[in-house]
Amino acid sequence: MTVQIERPPSGTADVRKGDDGAPGRPGPRAVPRAGALAPYLLLLPACAATVLLLGWPLLKDFLLSFQNLNMTQLIQHVTEWNGIDNYQEALTSEDFWRVTLRSILFTAVNVVLIMVLGTLVGLLLARLGRRMRVTLMIGLVLAWAMPVIAATTVYQWLFAQRFGVVNWVLDRLGWHAMADYSWTSSQMSTFFVIVVLIVWQSIPFVAINLYAATTTIPAELYEAAALDGAGAWRSFTTVTLPFLRPFLYATTFLEIIWVFKAFVQVFAINGGGPDRLTEILPVYAYVEGVGNQHYGMGAAIAVLTILILLGLTAHYLRIVLKQEEDEL
Repeated sequence: MTVQIERPPSGTADVRKGDDGAPGRPGPRAVPRAGALAPYLLLLPACAATVLLLGWPLLKDFLLSFQNLNMTQLIQHVTEWNGIDNYQEALTSEDFWRVTLRSILFTAVNVVLIMVLGTLVGLLLARLGRRMRVTLMIGLVLAWAMPVIAATTVYQWLFAQRFGVVNWVLDRLGWHAMADYSWTSSQMSTFFVIVVLIVWQSIPFVAINLYAATTTIPAELYEAAALDGAGAWRSFTTVTLPFLRPFLYATTFLEIIWVFKAFVQVFAINGGGPDRLTEILPVYAYVEGVGNQHYGMGAAIAVLTILILLGLTAHYLRIVLKQEEDEL
């Protein structure tokens, strides 16, 4: 059937007619305007919630960073603006840069351990039988779903000095000097407990993500690699890894953000101690702001923390994009 197109008068939609003269399907300009706006209307509640719950507190924190606000001004409802004095004091402080370096190293160690161990567990899930896979996934989900404070409380009990399970096991194994060892008495031992806690909580997310990614790899590729004489390692590097690379990039990006702002674990284990030697930037901002009642300084450190995190993630994304361009 041939189609004749009649050009309508200006301001009306195109109408297509068939040989029998019956009106056909309306042209592109007949699409309702409400349909074109539907995606934006659906996004509006999420955008409004983001602005309300994140944008407004961020704006208040930014304004507070330019104020000299302590308990006296807070009680008297006095606003005392001091310009960029808080930022100058923070950026010229050795403590700030020491904590910044500590935070970056802390994030790097955790992310490397999380990605390596999480990837190995994810590949293990792909190799296990159905029953063992379901059992392991249930354990991973339970560890992942445990509230942070609850998990931190459990680890405080495990590493307790007098009645901790870890000290008891080490004593039974022959390390009798560890029977009453205080894991929170030194910087390195405290960091060890925190790293174990964070890695334990984060492995399930990486493992389940990687396992889901392995299910998208066609089995024909492994068969072709086997016919070419590829062993297990070569099959992993030539078949598995190229498919997993986008998931590894995205997961690493998320882990950098989550570990860098790990306030609860660090503060709940020992409050940033001993002697403030395990403070990372979020804890440092809280102690300086709320603990020392210098709220403007705490807000300035929080803003600088956000900027440092944005810089780290931007640098990571640039590396990832460059690698993808080189592969193309």
